[in-house]
Amino acid sequence: MAESETQLKTILHGLIARWEDECVEFKEANDNFPTSDIGKYLSALGNEANLRQQARGWLVFGVANRSRKIVGTRYREDHARLHSLKKQIADGTASTTFREIHELDVDGCRVLMFEIPPAPQGIPISWNGHYYARDHESLTALSDTKREEIRNQVSEPDWSAGIVAEATLADLHPQAVAKSRVAYTQKFSERIPSETIAGWSDAEFLDHAKLTIQGQLTRTALLLLGKSESTHFLSPSVAEMTWNLDGEERAYEHFHPPFFLTTSQLYRRIRNIKLTLLPADSLIAIEIPKYEQRIVLEALHNCIAHQDYTLSERIIVTERPGELIFQNAGSFFDGDPEQYISTAQTPSRYRNRFLATAMVNLRMIDTMGFGISQILFRGQASRYLPLPDFDTSSPERVRLHLAGRFLNENYSRAILAHPDLGFAEIRALDDLQKNRPLHDEKLATALKRRGLVEGRRPNFRLSSSLAVEPEQKAAYIKHRAFDDAYFCDLILKYLAEFKQATRSEINRLLEEKLSTALNQKQKNRKIGNLLQKMKKMDLIFKKGTTKSTVWHPK
Repeated sequence: MAESETQLKTILHGLIARWEDECVEFKEANDNFPTSDIGKYLSALGNEANLRQQARGWLVFGVANRSRKIVGTRYREDHARLHSLKKQIADGTASTTFREIHELDVDGCRVLMFEIPPAPQGIPISWNGHYYARDHESLTALSDTKREEIRNQVSEPDWSAGIVAEATLADLHPQAVAKSRVAYTQKFSERIPSETIAGWSDAEFLDHAKLTIQGQLTRTALLLLGKSESTHFLSPSVAEMTWNLDGEERAYEHFHPPFFLTTSQLYRRIRNIKLTLLPADSLIAIEIPKYEQRIVLEALHNCIAHQDYTLSERIIVTERPGELIFQNAGSFFDGDPEQYISTAQTPSRYRNRFLATAMVNLRMIDTMGFGISQILFRGQASRYLPLPDFDTSSPERVRLHLAGRFLNENYSRAILAHPDLGFAEIRALDDLQKNRPLHDEKLATALKRRGLVEGRRPNFRLSSSLAVEPEQKAAYIKHRAFDDAYFCDLILKYLAEFKQATRSEINRLLEEKLSTALNQKQKNRKIGNLLQKMKKMDLIFKKGTTKSTVWHPK
């Protein structure tokens, strides 16, 4: 639980009374204090907190080193700039950053308390490739002895490989087992004849798919293929995904194992209307769904694979009007998102190795690191939508924001009009539409030459030449005319008023409102199709022969 300001002040005075040791450092720190030095202290204090089994280390700004008095600090007084330090540090430490930056007013003096998490078990913290430690009050390199002491720490066992001795095959969902066989067969079709797989018993199949160990059910088997009523075997861990609708309308629904089936059920709860984008210099709009199933399931399956189940939290998918937010418990486990986005890094270790292997075998994820870069990011770019954003600021959980709307249509039109854009260029355009600075001068120059970016550093922006002119918008609306529901409503209102209508009367009612892109023959066919559609819907009926047909309301 986070401490109150009063509790933090008590901690501060206790640290001052004890003064500096291997896990605490005080600085007066003006606004020019080097970020590189902060990174070194985070590495050193985090490593020492691990070695001394401390819950955290502290870097404190605003306390004079010699007098031990609180003097205050002007370091990054702007709140947003101060907290942007978290990402700057994470970029240099392969995802480790401050647990929190506490800003206190102590007797009129501003004090900053940087709360530093201990290095993870077995993993020393580096800063820009170098490992740091403390020798009493001095900053020093992490010795080989200390580094090996951390690396030789016994890691937590793989929770997902745990055997559930009380569970039997009867606790698995038959449909999930059957469909998982199909997925496994598709995955290994070039290596194992389908007839061979079909001949395996359920117990043999589950062993081959790495869902069981020598015939004994694991937690992985219960998560992916277990009946919903079998989740008590996993207690106190929580095997639950929650869809949460957050907006003018509120709703929620919980989904339980077998996750192999219920992830698709959760996807179907998400409202997936069509988005329309009008390209520059065109009267033909393109339509795309807000969310693509492959992208949503990739994000959701990643949550399942990387969730820290020992924290006893559910996976949450929050649907807001313009985005989905995926949340799973536990920090980003191996490296940081940037490494997987820009280089498609291959993971070297997994929090849930057994679970990840089984999900690969069932074609739910891959273990080469391609899912984030190829499916999530390039998948969104291919749909002209904003790129996803990872939020790893909390050490307890990871959040992924997936846009389901156009943020700046100039970004979308730029990608649409220039299919040869590289991924680095698309990311730069995405940064600009999200009001993030573009620091790469060379990349900015290249984009300016192509007419996609304008302005000067640091005030680059998406080019206004990509915008659709008002005249084009008006022409598009006239070209598109109205949708079928509008025309059906007109016909029903006419029949309600006049009780009947001939085909020629209906033609006169609708023709001027139909799209100017249609010729007379196409307009006649359009009206005929509308009438037949309304007849099938039991909204209207007709009397008379073909030439003298009269339409009536039901």
